[in-house]
Amino acid sequence: MTRRLAWAQLEPAAYQAMVELDRFSATRLDPLLFELVKMRASYLNNCAFCLDMHVHDALKLGESTQRLVVVAAWQEAPHLFTEREQAALALTDAVTRLGEHGVPDEVWARAAEQYAEKELIHLLMAIVTINAWNRIAVSTRAVVAPRG
Repeated sequence: MTRRLAWAQLEPAAYQAMVELDRFSATRLDPLLFELVKMRASYLNNCAFCLDMHVHDALKLGESTQRLVVVAAWQEAPHLFTEREQAALALTDAVTRLGEHGVPDEVWARAAEQYAEKELIHLLMAIVTINAWNRIAVSTRAVVAPRG
């Protein structure tokens, strides 16, 4: 698979706008939660480029290999994730798979039980931003570089 478009090089202002949006949430959420959300959305969107990046970022932060692997099926291993993480992952799933019915009330309520309103904004911005990154990377066919 070859890259379709070097969008960041061709339009650096667009890339910088995305970086700033990403930075907003990155500075307001727990770093490991931020990476879990990014991995989960990237997995759902089949974005290998972003998934690779965020797995390695999470490893650098000390995340366990077990949780990195199991986040793909987090509902089947709730004991590995805190209630807050589960609520964030459920919201990530719902926002990423939005569909015609939106985010179910029970998913929103679960997240609202775990996060204050401003935290919900930060979480929602992180989810929306990674979905945008995923769509850009998948559309332009960002290539995962082999790691040695």
